[in-house]
Amino acid sequence: MKKNEAIFSIGVAAKILEVHPRTLRIYEKEGLIRPVRRGSRRYYSMDNIQWINCLRKMIHEKGLNLAGVKELLKYAPCWSIVGCPPEVRNRCTAYLSVVRKDETEQ
Repeated sequence: MKKNEAIFSIGVAAKILEVHPRTLRIYEKEGLIRPVRRGSRRYYSMDNIQWINCLRKMIHEKGLNLAGVKELLKYAPCWSIVGCPPEVRNRCTAYLSVVRKDETEQ
């Protein structure tokens, strides 16, 4: 399974994340996540799950609200805000895509 392959329905993603599906809909409405749409159904990838975990950490552990998260993301990537340890960050596809982009631009 590829980390960016959208295979989890909203119900399954909510169970994995231990949140109500409504929470995921709110994050989507606020523009913080973009699940794949197939008709009217939403599907989430492991990348989405990992990002939502990071998002929830910013909200519940760092005390940010959704507006604060959105504002911070304009200026800094999530891993620098949350302070992910290297072992987590090095598995993060968002982080890895930035590192690869920087390497190809040099």
